[in-house]
Amino acid sequence: MTRRPPSEAGFFEVPDQDGGRAARGWWDQNAQGYLEEHGEFLGPADFCWCPEGLREADARLLGPVAGRRVLEIGAGAAQCSRWLAAQGAHVVASDVSPGMLAAGAHLDRAAGVRTPAVVADARALPLAGASVDTAFTAFGAIPFVPDAAAVHAEVARVLRPGGRWVFAVTHPLRWAFPDDPSRHGLTAIRSYFDRRPYVETDAEGRVAYAEYHRTVGDHVAEVVGAGFLVEGIVEPPWPVGHDRTWGGWGPVRGAYLPGTMIMRCRLPDTVARART
Repeated sequence: MTRRPPSEAGFFEVPDQDGGRAARGWWDQNAQGYLEEHGEFLGPADFCWCPEGLREADARLLGPVAGRRVLEIGAGAAQCSRWLAAQGAHVVASDVSPGMLAAGAHLDRAAGVRTPAVVADARALPLAGASVDTAFTAFGAIPFVPDAAAVHAEVARVLRPGGRWVFAVTHPLRWAFPDDPSRHGLTAIRSYFDRRPYVETDAEGRVAYAEYHRTVGDHVAEVVGAGFLVEGIVEPPWPVGHDRTWGGWGPVRGAYLPGTMIMRCRLPDTVARART
């Protein structure tokens, strides 16, 4: 594979192992800056699915959570897990970045609570099989690995029969457009079918950040391949009066294009029993 010039950013292939391990270092390095920029919007103990501001308190995509064991994957500072615990869930937050979970521990101390958390790659969860009732992620893990199918398979392993798996990702359509919340971002500049990841390299040419594109069909095929049934796909509209921009998200583009896709999946009882 041809070595890319140093400090490059763009869409090109990189070795899977390089792209897949970049997330830990990037999120460790940027944890504090991310929370300074978005922490007020996310809240210390709130469950926000996406930049559109869809809250679990309103959407109830996870279904009943009180008394159930819930796993958050790619939890970041565990704001969603903290909210779920207040709703009576037995929650465990996981993230590949120790830096992000350390930021979550700081929020715990400020709130006077303790949110169980574990550093873990979503493709190798340190949990027993069939030990979780519900699993979810709000923009965690799936965009940052080249083998998202491995994430879905691992979630299927730890879920109990009939368990639910809900995940939010950047809407695949958005990959055809520039990451610009203004009217300049309304013109497609790339093929929707171009699956090369977005990559940033450091001064030595090493992969510092990688984010992977999958079409809607790719996502469906991967979750079905892991044994899940797709219960529904949610595409939150941009709310009237919500004028905050978040990277490429904002009210101008949000009036025309979806920014988020949330897939609600369930593990069938019969399939789960056959595996466990």
